[in-house]
Amino acid sequence: MIDKRTRTVRKTADKSIIDADVCVVGAGAAGLMAALTSARLGRRTVLLDAMPTLGGQLVGTLLGTICGLYSNGPEPVRVTFGAVDEMLGYLDRASALHARRALDTIVLQYDEMLCGRWAETALVEAKVDILLGAIIREVRLDDRRITSLEVATRWGDVSIRCGGVVDASGDATVAWHAGLEVREPVTPQWGTQMVTLEGFDPSAVAEFDGFGIADLLKKRRAEYGLAREDGFIFAFPGRDVATVNMTHMPNPTDPSGATRATLDGRDQADRVLALLRAEVPSMRSARIRAYGMPGIRQTRWFVSAHQLTIEEVRSGARPDDAVARCSWPVEAHDRAEGVSWEMFGAPEHMHYVPLRSMVHRDADNLVAAGRCIDGDTAALASVRVMGPCFAMGQAAAHALDLSPRRSLHNVDLSLLASRLRPNLDHAHRDSWTLGV
Repeated sequence: MIDKRTRTVRKTADKSIIDADVCVVGAGAAGLMAALTSARLGRRTVLLDAMPTLGGQLVGTLLGTICGLYSNGPEPVRVTFGAVDEMLGYLDRASALHARRALDTIVLQYDEMLCGRWAETALVEAKVDILLGAIIREVRLDDRRITSLEVATRWGDVSIRCGGVVDASGDATVAWHAGLEVREPVTPQWGTQMVTLEGFDPSAVAEFDGFGIADLLKKRRAEYGLAREDGFIFAFPGRDVATVNMTHMPNPTDPSGATRATLDGRDQADRVLALLRAEVPSMRSARIRAYGMPGIRQTRWFVSAHQLTIEEVRSGARPDDAVARCSWPVEAHDRAEGVSWEMFGAPEHMHYVPLRSMVHRDADNLVAAGRCIDGDTAALASVRVMGPCFAMGQAAAHALDLSPRRSLHNVDLSLLASRLRPNLDHAHRDSWTLGV
């Protein structure tokens, strides 16, 4: 017998309250690692994301490639570890990981859906309290410490009281709502609308796979109404899908502008598909399988104790408070037509992210991880990629763990470095990269 009873209710003034040691805002590459690391250190951890799914740009943009995990040269080695090992192992066992050479290093292609599933399982097992569809409305700052975040969800308001905060939002959301100073680029950094293609001739992948497709784009972009004249298509061997990165769109920070940019990005993707269908024989029947969320590179970021500069990146100098490293080139999307690249000549080149660039200058328990750390636009154009973001998330969690009632500006750097030793000094040749 179906129970047909109902009851009538009204909204009350009550709201949920969550007490946590650490609140992580943003569930992308940096935020996932921060939340996992914090919870595994025994800290009560809550993870917020404005989207209804976990993974941020790692999952939702259909990025399809992980950059910045490996060194340069003829035999690149991985330089970021921790929970990253578990994620990569999971993808490899599922045959959802593919290594390929690009820009004198190795990038990894991966299945975003399975990557997201790994994240969900790992966070639940670590007992992280997860709030999705959570929009920050207010951040309370008292005597240089974040004390609470007021959050709106579709099911009601939530107040999160916490001892420390990791801002992994990518947009300095916590600092912005706390009324702290943040930076914005004077010259806009263009975003990308990623799409996944299917329906092409898999026996003729060589006809379009890689960066060579940019030659066609450069010649014919005006005819098809496209802004960008470079980019790539990476086919995923054995899966009959390809990741397309051939568009540019603005990333405004006003609500209406952001929505318009999303729609413009999808229009650009449709125009790319029209070009491919008309100009590449193996793409005549290709179709877009999925549009990703807007791919955002630089919007707002911290004013920290130290601004990472391009000179520091070029020099490769290792500061005393180094917490992450990478060798990815400077990849500045500073013009609609294309990307400004700056390569590092020496295969052994490595540059570092200092903790001082992650800790907000005017707060004692607020640390950034990911693309909203403090750097000049050129420096950020290198360290905002996935590899160092994974490492920064781990570093942020450890820094908060070492300063539960003190200032992040006074962390014991020797103890922090000992915890982060794998991400600062270790190197490993992964089985899935052998022969690449």
